[in-house]
Amino acid sequence: MPTPLTRLAHPGVRARVLVAVVATVALALVGSVVVLERVLVANVDRRVDEGLQQEVAELQQLADGVDPATSRPFDGNTRRVLDVFLSRNVPSGRETFVTIVDGRLYDISRRSLPALEQDPALARWGTLTAPERDSLDLGDTRFEYLAVPLVGAADSPTATFVVLYDYTAERREVAAAIRRAELVAAGFLLLACVFGWLAAGRALHPLRALTTAAQEVSGDRDLDRRLPDPPGSDEVATLTRTFNGMLDRLEAAFEVQRDFVADAGHELRTPITIVRGHLELMGDDPAERTATVALVTEELERMSRMVDDLLVLARSDRPDFLLPGPVDLEALLRQVGSKAAVLGERTWRVQGPTGLLVQADEQRLTQALMQLAANAVAHTRDGGVVDLGAAAAGDRLQLWVLDDGPGVPVADRDRIFERFARAGTGAARAGGSGLGLSIVAAIARAHGGRVELLSTDGAGAAFVLDLPYRPVPA
Repeated sequence: MPTPLTRLAHPGVRARVLVAVVATVALALVGSVVVLERVLVANVDRRVDEGLQQEVAELQQLADGVDPATSRPFDGNTRRVLDVFLSRNVPSGRETFVTIVDGRLYDISRRSLPALEQDPALARWGTLTAPERDSLDLGDTRFEYLAVPLVGAADSPTATFVVLYDYTAERREVAAAIRRAELVAAGFLLLACVFGWLAAGRALHPLRALTTAAQEVSGDRDLDRRLPDPPGSDEVATLTRTFNGMLDRLEAAFEVQRDFVADAGHELRTPITIVRGHLELMGDDPAERTATVALVTEELERMSRMVDDLLVLARSDRPDFLLPGPVDLEALLRQVGSKAAVLGERTWRVQGPTGLLVQADEQRLTQALMQLAANAVAHTRDGGVVDLGAAAAGDRLQLWVLDDGPGVPVADRDRIFERFARAGTGAARAGGSGLGLSIVAAIARAHGGRVELLSTDGAGAAFVLDLPYRPVPA
């Protein structure tokens, strides 16, 4: 069982997804706040600079115009220009106008700046010969300023016009806006945590269902459990369908294993009992011992054939059960007819298409046809007729074995392809392992087809392998 430290060191998928989502959202929000701050500061710098330039431009425009009192040019009268400008222009709440005449402070629009009157900048402004754009710290307040000297007439005193802008107040507003943005970002981050946790849980719900289903499957029990087929084709839907397919394959494999064990246990019990009984009762008489050894050998050979047949059936669902390749149907039927001739004194008639090549497993088809031929021999008399044939029509290929025996009783037709099922009566019913037709059906299924029985009482039986027609390209 994982300890708390282990869970902390190796968090679950939901926690990792949440961390990834929250980290992404946090990075985006932090980046947004940083960008917002830079944009706001840039806007403040632009607005301050534009305000300073505007005030100086208005002063210059006035100096180049006429005196409103006389309607005559100012003629370089700097003091009069400053008086008219200060009377007509009111600075904004964060602006301060400072005028200097003959090196001394002439006027200041904001009387709450006593520190300015003691600042060395005031004396320097009075001696300017060119515009100056800079910043000035007065106590804990920073001002941005633009100082412009005024050129007057020969008898007019020198003057300087300075406009200061409270930059600290602007930055306080930016800082307040950034704090509000940070609070909003924190709120969004909290929402991202909540919704990310819920969304991750919802997205991982199918995985929890997969885990529960896998835990509930024990051995060969509960293999019929399936998860609902989800809509769509995303990764979770694909995983769910893959899991259901895996359960299908496991269920089929366990059914094969269960049938194999049950069939082997049931059918092998009888010959084992016979062998054991005869060996226990075997005396010292040489003739009796010879007969017992012959009987035991026959039973062991029958057990060996039965085990081989069961193994064939057990392997029939494996991908490597078939080894497909080009098969010449005419040559296949001739070969099967030649081999089947030794099974019994029958009239073997072979009719197959000439030059027809198909894609199939030649060995398995031979095995199926030989089993059907042996079945026909077991249910016909000496001199009977057995037909072997094949034909292709449309997308289907059919191979058949037809005999003129008594046919298959109606009661046996539905179960004849089941394991250990035997049709007929007497010796025909007693012979064989009862697995032959099951093997034929398995070979047909492995090729993607089926085996069919066409029979009429007293008029013979026809076993037909109905397979997909897969011609070999020329």
